Amino acid sequence: MDSTLKIPIARQYRANQQFPRLNCSAHLFRQWARVTDAGGTPIPYHPKSDFIRIMMERGFLADCTDYQGLDDALINGAVPAYIGYDATAKSLHVGHLMNIMVLRWLQKCGGKPITLMGGGTTKVGDPSFRSDERPLLDNAAIDANIAGMQQVFEKYLSYGDGDSDAIMLNNAEWLDNLNYLEFLRDIGRHFSVNRMLSFESVKSRLDREQSLSFLEFNYMILQAYDFLELNRRYGCLLQMGGSDQWGNIVNGIDLTRRVLDQEIFGLTTPLLTTSDGRKMGKSQGGAIWLNGDMLSPYEFWQFWRNTTDADTGKFLKIFTELPVEECDRLGALEGSDINAAKIILANEVTTLLHGAVAAKNAEATAREVFEKGGVGDDLPTLTLTAADIGDGISIVQLIVKSGLAGSGKEAKRLITENGARYNDEPLTDAGLMVDAATLATPIKLSAGKKRHALVQLG
Repeated sequence: MDSTLKIPIARQYRANQQFPRLNCSAHLFRQWARVTDAGGTPIPYHPKSDFIRIMMERGFLADCTDYQGLDDALINGAVPAYIGYDATAKSLHVGHLMNIMVLRWLQKCGGKPITLMGGGTTKVGDPSFRSDERPLLDNAAIDANIAGMQQVFEKYLSYGDGDSDAIMLNNAEWLDNLNYLEFLRDIGRHFSVNRMLSFESVKSRLDREQSLSFLEFNYMILQAYDFLELNRRYGCLLQMGGSDQWGNIVNGIDLTRRVLDQEIFGLTTPLLTTSDGRKMGKSQGGAIWLNGDMLSPYEFWQFWRNTTDADTGKFLKIFTELPVEECDRLGALEGSDINAAKIILANEVTTLLHGAVAAKNAEATAREVFEKGGVGDDLPTLTLTAADIGDGISIVQLIVKSGLAGSGKEAKRLITENGARYNDEPLTDAGLMVDAATLATPIKLSAGKKRHALVQLG
């Protein structure tokens, strides 16, 4: 594959037109001009570093503030780079996995990943492209969420004291003890409210006449300050994130140049959607969590096995470490042959997160369930006590509790539309009650052809 990148004309136009209007530094604007000709036409860029080459070849790269400058820095040594994660849940989900893979590739290429936990910023909440304010969490809930998220990072990154070993930090270290008046005087003066209001993430909220609290409005300043502190304390040269974080990243770069006169960079990954336009990471049962206690390895494996034909090659490049040529070959398979590629995808992704044994067991269970019509040893299992069941529990409740439907209304619709099965037989009675004696032998519930669960008496 030709390792070139043509900067999209639409993005180049926004860079040329929006940055001056937003009063960004002229230096940042000139960096964008390096990948265009004198007339502003995008030109190919040939990466020198392995990291930028991999980002381009595998589909990770949306935008970068300075391709050549970052490329040079990557060649000259171990570049510390960070991605921030607010602790809003006990687990990360599949929507985070693309950027986790970016950190993994950075480390494999000799860079130094920094996983920045938002112990401080979680108390404010990122308003980016949200319609309402996030629920505020107390310190205990934030700490518990960070502990759960840490379990995932340890599967993908090697932490330690070496040059390219990852480090995990918490921005509460510098945000919790800020003096408000000093912060306003030393940091706040570098931010233009006019510019902040024009960022799309904020503007879209205001255009819909939805409330944006002063607390949330401060988030972009705090995130910019994170980049400054990481550069000052740890020599961090690069912030990465999803394309929705572009404005926040640019803020941090501009602030760090103004305060520390440091040359730093920003890189974003594209918004990842499936071929039918859905946001990556959601299923009929809800979020695809990365912690095994919130989503079983089998369910995780099955999510990838259910990838659409059109997305298989793309997902192989992004979520596995198979060679690009092999990903392209597998993604080009047609008919029944593409199913083999999907199994490879599911095995590779599950192995990275849960280990090779979990992936092997998940595949074996899938074969037992789908090819032989059996139950399988690794199916998600709901275990109820006699007290849970009482005089009887409705089949609708069992479908919801087993995770096959998100609500009773959804479960009833599943039954009405002939999408539910009970021990592989069509389930037509939404009023069916199940007692403890029935559950003495595990029952198998199914939603459609691909989602199954066992229910048993504990």
